[in-house]
Amino acid sequence: MSTNKPALSRGLTSRHIRFIALGSAIGTGLFYGSSASIQAGGPAVLLAYLIGGAAVFLVLRSLGEMAVRQPCPGSFGEYATRFLGPFAGFATGWTYAFEMVIVCLADVTALGVYMGFWFPDVPRWIWVLAAVLVVGVMNLFSVKVFGELEFWLSLAKIVAIIAMIIAGIAIIVFGITDSGAQASVSNLWSHGGFFPNGAEGFVLSFAIVMFAFGGTEIIGVTAGEAQNPEKTIPSAVNSIPLRIVLFYVLTLAVIMSLSPWQHVGAEGSPFVAIFASVGVKSAAAVLNVVVIVAALSAINSDIFAAGRVMYGMAERGQAPAMMRKLSKNGVPWTTVVIMMGALLLGVVLNALMPEKVFVIISSIATFATVWVWLMILLSQVRARRAMTPEEVAELKYPAPFWPYGQYITIAFMAAVLVLLAFAESTRIALVVGAVWLALLGAVYALWLRKGPKAPHEQMSGIPDGESLETVAPTR
Repeated sequence: MSTNKPALSRGLTSRHIRFIALGSAIGTGLFYGSSASIQAGGPAVLLAYLIGGAAVFLVLRSLGEMAVRQPCPGSFGEYATRFLGPFAGFATGWTYAFEMVIVCLADVTALGVYMGFWFPDVPRWIWVLAAVLVVGVMNLFSVKVFGELEFWLSLAKIVAIIAMIIAGIAIIVFGITDSGAQASVSNLWSHGGFFPNGAEGFVLSFAIVMFAFGGTEIIGVTAGEAQNPEKTIPSAVNSIPLRIVLFYVLTLAVIMSLSPWQHVGAEGSPFVAIFASVGVKSAAAVLNVVVIVAALSAINSDIFAAGRVMYGMAERGQAPAMMRKLSKNGVPWTTVVIMMGALLLGVVLNALMPEKVFVIISSIATFATVWVWLMILLSQVRARRAMTPEEVAELKYPAPFWPYGQYITIAFMAAVLVLLAFAESTRIALVVGAVWLALLGAVYALWLRKGPKAPHEQMSGIPDGESLETVAPTR
């Protein structure tokens, strides 16, 4: 019997999707985590961002190929289910939700650090709690309101980054500073060379660099609520290379030119610290507002993405049925509430161990992020190999460099996971990752493998270009 049950709203335009992806990718990894990557690799980290960005671009092109052909709310979790098997889809979907929780924990932790710029005596966990409550409420509005809000939050970040680059270049060229600090492009090679920590430091920096790109895969998740996936997804993905060069490479080049790379510390945002160190106090205060907005924007996008992936898993019977509940506005409100509950862990961690929490969280997030990217690549390889030549010719957004680009990227992502074992601060990520995957295996074996199949679990009959939501039987 047909019922008028709420459905996910297709209210996201190309403008929304492009800036949602920016909101998720340009956040803590750039504004706060870049300090750790600079300390690991020195100026050579610029090359690491270029290489890592190229690999992520291939991941997103592979995801874009599948998302344009078959847009669906569960995105890569559903693709993994279809092309790699039920357990792969189950593990991918839940690992992505886990990634979003961990990334959000990093974001709210960084936000607490930023607030310390003005309120050093206020406990960090208070700001973390406030951020969780505010952003959680934001995600209960309709997706169109969410998209518009994220557009303006991300736009503020972009304008600020461009202004920061221009201001930084002005300081370098004209020496606009009252602190006596020497700002020069030569800082990129005058303090131990471009590779000051050698090849080892350069390679190890990838474990931190890849964390910065985590969240870009949200582009695939938005396909299920995009007004025109065939147009919006390619537009968003194709803008990735420019973003990487502008928002990571050029920005960090300016940062390390303003002051020697050794002076880029881990206390607060390097953006704020550098401008304060060269005597531009007002710019430092303005930038602190920007990095706070950036953190809120990233948290906002991550809660959105995790909620939609968990909704898609519930549609396939890979998550509790309660996660399929939608508000009248078409928002999976139960998953938003679940994410808010999980983020309260960040309040506890920041109260108990504020000095260590970021490095631990970011390394665990790197594991989860790279695992999801690997599943995206493997799903696309399996999907492409199952196509007939006619189907390949009909692809509206085929991934480039097939198949060698995909194989090289798969090997690169696997190498990043191995790198986590070589540093004591990141080794815990492999332990947590192994425990997490073992836990998922046990849950799958006990709950899903022996249980009845959910109405939405089978994907083989889904026509190309349609989502589960469109073709699933109503109750």
